Amino acid sequence: MSKKHPIIAVTGSSGAGTTTVKRAFEHIFYRDGISAAVIEGDSFHRYDRTTMKAEMARASEQGRNLSHFGPEANRFDLLEELFRDYGESGTGNKRYYIHSDEEAEFHNTRLSTQLRPGEFTPWEPVPEKTDLLFYEGLHGLVVTEDVNVAHHVDLGVAVVPIVNLEWIQKIHRDNLERGYSAEAIVDTILRRMPDYINYITPQFTLTDINFQRVPTVDTSNPFIARDIPTPDESFVIIRFKDPEKLEVDFPYLLSMIHDSFMSRRNSMVVPGGKMGMAMEVILQPIIERMMEARKV
Repeated sequence: MSKKHPIIAVTGSSGAGTTTVKRAFEHIFYRDGISAAVIEGDSFHRYDRTTMKAEMARASEQGRNLSHFGPEANRFDLLEELFRDYGESGTGNKRYYIHSDEEAEFHNTRLSTQLRPGEFTPWEPVPEKTDLLFYEGLHGLVVTEDVNVAHHVDLGVAVVPIVNLEWIQKIHRDNLERGYSAEAIVDTILRRMPDYINYITPQFTLTDINFQRVPTVDTSNPFIARDIPTPDESFVIIRFKDPEKLEVDFPYLLSMIHDSFMSRRNSMVVPGGKMGMAMEVILQPIIERMMEARKV
């Protein structure tokens, strides 16, 4: 952990909705003039898209489990190396995983390359003189026998819808945006389950703040749900691991977020439609204190 070069990690499973919290951080960075080195978790996958398909087929033939949630398909060692280097000196190496034709066009123009979706850009240094490192992805606080990424994180945030809602979001996203069949998506969920239990879920006990969306409609069978519960059909439970450490002012937060209430001494509940607002109200003073600590 580093006061001079702080690291913020936002972690959550595939389809969990980490984009919402990423957007909240972007608004805070913009308002406060903070320069962030942005790191995408997908960039630390071990294989590109084509190679991953081949490795998954090989693993299936051998009766092995292989998923993007686990260590075999990721470079946790390089992620820890980046966090360690950045915390010590504000430097490190990053790359991008190209998801779409638009991203390919952007990076090919920037780097004079001929990359396609599903491939990685070459490794390059993080920008110089940034104020903090911001990671968003699957493994921001992962711990294994060989690596401890969480050790280097100054602020860990998780976005964790209850698992049935997470599956509904993933099924709809992968079906509508990526064209996968419902059967293929369910197979992916089942294949990933051991790695989900061993490498994703344990991170949520290490995070400083968890945002967990809980629907108020029936999601008992996520595999037949016709639509995703809307934000207004849900509540968000916000759990603070150590409110004193983060200097959380609960009376202020309750006054700022209408219809919010405390469910435990370290947990508050807000209407689902106010999740983005709650994130910004909660996170901005924490980040501003981190920036002040850099000057000491």
